[in-house]
Amino acid sequence: MTTKIISLFNQAGGVGKTTITLNLGYQLSLRGHKVLLIDIDPQASLTLFMGVDTHLLEKTVFDAIVNEEPLYIQPNIHGMDLAPTNITLSAAEIQLVNMDFREVRLQDAIAPIKDNYDFILIDCPPSLGLLSYLSLVAATHVLVPIETHYKAFEGTNLLLQTVARVRKKGNRSLQIAGFVPSRYAATNSQDKRTLQAIGEQFSPVAPVYKPIPRATAFVDASEKQVPLAIYEPKNPVVKILNNLAIQMEKLNAK
Repeated sequence: MTTKIISLFNQAGGVGKTTITLNLGYQLSLRGHKVLLIDIDPQASLTLFMGVDTHLLEKTVFDAIVNEEPLYIQPNIHGMDLAPTNITLSAAEIQLVNMDFREVRLQDAIAPIKDNYDFILIDCPPSLGLLSYLSLVAATHVLVPIETHYKAFEGTNLLLQTVARVRKKGNRSLQIAGFVPSRYAATNSQDKRTLQAIGEQFSPVAPVYKPIPRATAFVDASEKQVPLAIYEPKNPVVKILNNLAIQMEKLNAK
């Protein structure tokens, strides 16, 4: 099986990107896949949600992409491996500007360990900056969480333009894995209208998957630093996440 490297990307914050990364990775691991999560967001939410103290990290993703050291990996957290980060990564974009071959530095860091995994999920920062660009260059696919809110469409064209720009030069084989409507409230008429609009606008581009509901259990699970399926195995959202994992298994990796 060719390794699928999926960047979860949306320049908007608060769309559930980190939550989906963690829980999708966990569902894939339950399905027997070897999974690596890479946190390339300086906010380090994924690292924190995985129960890692960011202040105690001696090495992070920063050392791999700036200093060209081997990618530091913490093994077997909830059955997944993690390449953690912390706030030091916020300095990376400034330092990378003047560095040679900056666009491929994450790709180069992943290359030696890529074949150890079936899936590598990259949690991107909520921006269209250089760190996100590096993540898209390194990826085989991009998965876009999009909030079911009327503001969701603001900037989505910019996001798609960024993907198109990467496909033109940085990564010609990058595929859009699809769109994941998130933070959906079925009782909210505005959310229903927005969900319908997301389907109409984006399904010609790539699949629009079943929406992930707004659920307080996600917050509670994050506070406990565990995936939702560990915190509340019978929560109906777990089935939706498992179905999303099945769809990721069906992706073609060029």
